[in-house]
Amino acid sequence: MATYKNVFQYPFSVMEHVPFEMKGHWRQQYFKNDNPIVLELGCGKGEYAVELARNYPDKNFIGVDIKGARMWTGATQALNEGLDNVAFLRTNIEIIDRFFAADEVQEIWLTFSDPQMKNPRKRLTSTYFMERYRHFLTDGGCIHLKTDSNFLFTYTTYMVEKNRLPVDFRTDDLYGDPLSTQNVEPATLSVQTYYEQMWLQRGLNIRYMRWHLPHATMLEEPDVEIELDEYRSYHRTKRSSLDKAK
Repeated sequence: MATYKNVFQYPFSVMEHVPFEMKGHWRQQYFKNDNPIVLELGCGKGEYAVELARNYPDKNFIGVDIKGARMWTGATQALNEGLDNVAFLRTNIEIIDRFFAADEVQEIWLTFSDPQMKNPRKRLTSTYFMERYRHFLTDGGCIHLKTDSNFLFTYTTYMVEKNRLPVDFRTDDLYGDPLSTQNVEPATLSVQTYYEQMWLQRGLNIRYMRWHLPHATMLEEPDVEIELDEYRSYHRTKRSSLDKAK
């Protein structure tokens, strides 16, 4: 992927020594337009970012992940189709705020993120990451969560309620809730990741929430014990013997 014009590779080891000069200039230097920027954090194979780019040519999409072998699939597809409104950033999400300037991003998608049941600071919906997102997300910017994990969804619900963050829509069953068609954009229902298709085949509900992140809010972690998921990932049982975690 080093030869791909739509891929930028800056893992933590590289970022320590090389500044990212395009920070604050994604629109001018890469996308060549003034359209909104949407991040997909933990994009995996990148097929979700590519499909969103197809559906919304008036928005710019950037898929972010550390695993280049997966990302290659979406990056190659985007190049082959000439999709100029999607790019890929290979880096650690823990340092995502080093790549974007204040108010440079309008939306964030979190698609089937690892629930990180043992470590709240690693959850992409934790207040730790919310603070990072506020460095570059516009005031009141939109965050989408799509997940099969009851643990992550419940935790995120408590986090949003604890901090009184404005919620547009929340459902425990995206495809079975009749209100979904009235409250989500069509692509939210029609675009499915590789993992999402596996979860649906397994008979699991897909949960979805869309909320906003104001800059002025003081964020606090919820202090609630949540029942752990029965599985860790596809066809794998959970490692921990515990039943609940915060």
